[in-house]
Amino acid sequence: MAAARKAAGCFAVLGCASLLGVAQAGSATATFAVTATLQATCSTTATALAFPAYIPGGGAMTQTSTVSVKCTKNSAYTVALNGGNTAGGTVAQRLMASGANTLQYNLYTTTGHTIVWGDGTGSSVTESGTGTGLATATGFTVYGQVPDNAANQLAVPGSYTDTITVTVSY
Repeated sequence: MAAARKAAGCFAVLGCASLLGVAQAGSATATFAVTATLQATCSTTATALAFPAYIPGGGAMTQTSTVSVKCTKNSAYTVALNGGNTAGGTVAQRLMASGANTLQYNLYTTTGHTIVWGDGTGSSVTESGTGTGLATATGFTVYGQVPDNAANQLAVPGSYTDTITVTVSY
């Protein structure tokens, strides 16, 4: 009886199962999977393209801009430029507007101004790349030109603008 009281006191006060010679019966384990899906993503920024003052008959005006793209590592992407927001402008012949007046220009992938950077329609091309991770941007140079052609030589003096949309598809 004394041993029983001693054991009961030990359980109640100390939780001392080992004093009575009770051993743990064993243990059980389990595993579970940990999963995640990483979605490909890209972001883009661009710098303004501001041509110097155009003087009709003075030769073509050129300027550059940079489109920067950040994409998840190993994500393939293409970069397209639209025809702009000026009425009548297309990828093949972009237009800047000053009120109802327009000035022709275009955007190219090379300094030679021979390959039109567009959306892949007609003879235009897109640029492509592979993501290096969102911490690193890849820069693409946009080569712009206002040609010194008959249409531009007839343009009315003013401040001309257009807005280009850059689309990164991945």
